[in-house]
Amino acid sequence: MKSFKNKKTFVTGAASGIGRATAIALGREGAELFLTDINAASLEAVAGEIRKGGGTVTMSRALDVSDYEAVRDYARDIHAAHGSMDLVLNIAGIAIWGAVENMEHRQWRQVIDVNLMGPVHVIESFLPQMVHAGRGGHLVNVSSAAGLFGLPWHAAYSGSKFGLRGVSEVLRFDLRRHNIDVSLVCPGGVDTGLVQTVQIAGVDTSAPFMTKLRAMFQAHAISPEKAAKAILSGIRARRYLVFTSMDIRLGYFFQGKFPITYDIVMRLMNHVMHKVMQRQERVRADAAARGGAR
Repeated sequence: MKSFKNKKTFVTGAASGIGRATAIALGREGAELFLTDINAASLEAVAGEIRKGGGTVTMSRALDVSDYEAVRDYARDIHAAHGSMDLVLNIAGIAIWGAVENMEHRQWRQVIDVNLMGPVHVIESFLPQMVHAGRGGHLVNVSSAAGLFGLPWHAAYSGSKFGLRGVSEVLRFDLRRHNIDVSLVCPGGVDTGLVQTVQIAGVDTSAPFMTKLRAMFQAHAISPEKAAKAILSGIRARRYLVFTSMDIRLGYFFQGKFPITYDIVMRLMNHVMHKVMQRQERVRADAAARGGAR
């Protein structure tokens, strides 16, 4: 897909972060946009910003992608009035991390429902119409570095992102005969709202040392706009794996070429995060002891 002009484009997570930046970039490129996000007010603001800049937002609707009926009904309304899409981007996502002994069932379920089943709901609601239309097109699924590497505390999050990677790996071959390309985007550090809203089971994310870790992350993270630029470039090049930063590209290369080194690095990272958890537990114990002494 060399040009986005007049291409009917569906974007999830369009109200913030990478989704917002990508929707705005596509609007500037002349795409006809169909947007969604769970945050109604922010979604309305983004749609207004795109229109003000001369872009086209034909429809926008606030919904939770983990709600299959809501996604299905929106897709039916879009198809009835405007036909099939040319480009579908699954960008919406949430982040909940934690050691397995601290994760609650509801947290596992929430991450899987949004990050994996959300894209599945979009795929089953939009891709059949694209196949039947016979015009080809492009599907973009935003995974993560956590969909490539065994990062510490990421079991639930990586489960959702590795799952989306598996779906994408199959669809890139299944859909090829229909001239529908598939891209799997694997961002590393991106300075989005998820940096502030990430939940870490068993860890007080407002603690001073966590604030320091967050600042360190943001210092090397790229902007959502840079990630959006990489996504659009990947679509134009019909590229399957799309990296938004060199560190993840290199990490993926070394994982394949030097598995022992990869194993050592993952063990070291896990050790560091375990020390963070121990520190948090000591802080809580000291606070409880001081409270009991009073």
